[in-house]
Amino acid sequence: MPTTLITGVAGFIGSHLAVRLLDLGYTVVGLDNFSGSHPDNLNHLKSHPNYANFTFIEGDIRDQKTCHTAVTGCDYVLHQAALGSVPRSIKEPELYHENNLTGTLNMLLAARDAKVKRFVLASSSSVYGDTPTLPKHEQMPPAPLSPYAVSKLTGEAYCHAFYRAYGLPTVALRYFNVFGPRQNPHSQYAAVIPKFVTACRTDQPIHIYGDGEQTRDFTFVDNVVRANLLACECPESLLGQAINVGCGDRISVNRLATEIQKIILEGKAGKGIEYFPPREGDIKDSLAAIERLTQLGVTDPVSLEIGLAKTVAWYLAQ
Repeated sequence: MPTTLITGVAGFIGSHLAVRLLDLGYTVVGLDNFSGSHPDNLNHLKSHPNYANFTFIEGDIRDQKTCHTAVTGCDYVLHQAALGSVPRSIKEPELYHENNLTGTLNMLLAARDAKVKRFVLASSSSVYGDTPTLPKHEQMPPAPLSPYAVSKLTGEAYCHAFYRAYGLPTVALRYFNVFGPRQNPHSQYAAVIPKFVTACRTDQPIHIYGDGEQTRDFTFVDNVVRANLLACECPESLLGQAINVGCGDRISVNRLATEIQKIILEGKAGKGIEYFPPREGDIKDSLAAIERLTQLGVTDPVSLEIGLAKTVAWYLAQ
């Protein structure tokens, strides 16, 4: 079976990828420095029947030697390691350049030298910016509004250049608002779904930035896992390209809050919603065009309703 390196393996998405690959019998190498993740995300792997196939390296993608060591003998690289959060990137742009750009370049160089079969980059829908056109399709001119978005767009450009200049087979996956079990609700920059669920569970008001009428294409983590695995075997026509990973559907943040309240509170009165000023770099509306995702092979993405039910059930069980 293939050997796959997952950078950022202790993160939310990286840990889900590790479970799925071990399920399939792959040999998995995980790399993480725990700067934006937690060792707890790896603890559940210890009970996996194929845990002997998992090797963990604690290290930083900003170090070239670490990147070359980690990728040695690997067939595929799923590059998830990055600092998230648009607001934090506006405060600390240098830090995002070092992690998301220098780190990605280091990994591309290591993957090129190791002659891996596929390099799959975790990119972001933030590259589109706040253009009013919906849905967002991959041929649109990008308009990033934050250093985080710039770092992701530049990472995509590096992937395209490495494919054309060196023949390294690359694919960039533009994630749209990923959610699911094990997503951290406690970070200052946590995604809205775990924050909303936690607020309802602890009898606290839901906090919404802006008027709540902004819309998002929320994407269950299983769809992201499938896209990464399919990208490792994608046709040549998709190499060097960016591919949206979303559901092709959207919901307002207000309606999302109401749906989560219904599921958790079961008709009981909660503490309601409190509104705050919009955050810097936030966009008004987001919706993925998924034609290219369908070409990749994701023809029936898990819907928001099903994914939300599974996610809430997981949090309630903790």
